[in-house]
Amino acid sequence: MSLSIEQMNSMQIDVLKEIGNIGAGNATTALAMMLNKKIDMSVPKVEILEFKEVTKLLGGEEIPVCGICLDVDGDITGNIMFLLTGKSSKMLANLLMAREDNSETLDEIDRSALKEIGNILSGAYISSLTALTGLNMKISVPSLTTDMAGAILSVPIIQYGKVGDKVLLVETEFNAGADDIKGFFFLVPDAGSYEVLLKSLGVLE
Repeated sequence: MSLSIEQMNSMQIDVLKEIGNIGAGNATTALAMMLNKKIDMSVPKVEILEFKEVTKLLGGEEIPVCGICLDVDGDITGNIMFLLTGKSSKMLANLLMAREDNSETLDEIDRSALKEIGNILSGAYISSLTALTGLNMKISVPSLTTDMAGAILSVPIIQYGKVGDKVLLVETEFNAGADDIKGFFFLVPDAGSYEVLLKSLGVLE
């Protein structure tokens, strides 16, 4: 039986939360460099939540969201998802493209920009994990989906259901001038990956 979040002690959960914190900080620095703009970040809220609680945090199952998903391969396997509400995804694309587009739909330029942002943010997140753990990890080319929150989250729920019902979620709020952009990162490891991660950090025998 693989270790799930439900079976971890408080110290192990605290270590996972600290990793989430450091990863979010690295990702924000990478975003600021990419946009060539000062980005302020609120202190990340790192929580262990059930999947159904994630949809509530986003605003409900029917709220439109943009999900950028990448596969993680190497010593740890699984997925990273970066979720943005529809409004935040448009604001972030506008920031990158330095344009004012007030429509609510994402065009191909927006989608391409968001994939690139997801790639850079997830790459920074994984780099901090690699530096902390000494483990070898790489990420795939990102895929982007726009749908209702319930539909997008149904995919990792099915995949992750074999490992547990809870997930490590990092909620970060970026502020770039007048724009407040809320993003959600979560790591969905495959069976066995939590043990590898915690052993590399010295908090699991």
